[in-house]
Amino acid sequence: MIHRMARLALAVVLLTAAPATADATTETYQWAALGDSYTAGVFIGAPLPAVGDENRDGCDRTTNSYPDLVHRSLSEFPPGGPVQLADFSCGGAEIRHIASDEQRPVSPVDAPDEWPLVSPQVRRAGLDEGTDVVTIGVGGNSLPFAGMLAKCVELGLSGRSCREHYENPPEGEEGIDAKFGRIQDEYITMLASVHDAAPNARVITVGYPAVLPEESTDCALTNWTELFSIRHDDIDWLRGVLERLNRTIQSTSSFFRDRYVDVYSSSVGHDACRPADEKWVEGICGDAEDYWPTQIALPGQPITCPGGKHATLVHPNARGHENVADHVERAVRIALLDR
Repeated sequence: MIHRMARLALAVVLLTAAPATADATTETYQWAALGDSYTAGVFIGAPLPAVGDENRDGCDRTTNSYPDLVHRSLSEFPPGGPVQLADFSCGGAEIRHIASDEQRPVSPVDAPDEWPLVSPQVRRAGLDEGTDVVTIGVGGNSLPFAGMLAKCVELGLSGRSCREHYENPPEGEEGIDAKFGRIQDEYITMLASVHDAAPNARVITVGYPAVLPEESTDCALTNWTELFSIRHDDIDWLRGVLERLNRTIQSTSSFFRDRYVDVYSSSVGHDACRPADEKWVEGICGDAEDYWPTQIALPGQPITCPGGKHATLVHPNARGHENVADHVERAVRIALLDR
């Protein structure tokens, strides 16, 4: 209710600030939402397309994701005209899958033997001269952050440090500094391609929320609904990695004079190690819709989440998406007023 009231108040303020034009109600704005699982929603609502639909693509978009929430609010309180949303975010997407490379989706829901390749999201969303706004939330899978979390769980089971693993990597393993150098280059190339495809669009990049606590000792070791076996010192290090990723996205966005949406600051104190009624992100195991799997593929053997929980793998829950929606909606409305 608080989030809905905040969005209503924002819509009223921006609507009263919008210039009155004769054809304002007839113009349809084109918004493309691109990104990874933190954009798609993956387990927080009804699958889009529905389970069993022949158009399912393995990307795990859902109702109640932040693009869905923002679009509903924009439909209820239009910013001078209707907004048409093209949401082609996809779970597992890396930076390269936004504008240049095909992606093989890996959804465990309603899955065939292998999901067909999908085109880069820029192409699927049909970006062109008529696109007004593009929102992009991507970067974590290019580290890959989820893979790093899994490695930290694996090493933590034997008391070893994953920070040591990534800062002094074994031969053939990419170190953390090399990862960030590559990510910055990929992000620059991606944003240049987005601007080339949609030269008249306002581009908005979306950072990542505070999924890890400010105090690592807030996490109980061996608790699957938190971070299980990840050592406290590694949790502190991983938090720094996530903050560095957000800084990289923000600085690269600034280079292109794009708007960066900070969702980290507002989500501090709502991390995966908070009580269930306070967390905006689920832990390794957590609450999800019933269609979502309960098994986690750890090295060696799959693990079934205890207590009827699901394999949420440190992703935002519905409250987390509501928070992001508040910030993204404001950015989209301001971008459309600036058209």
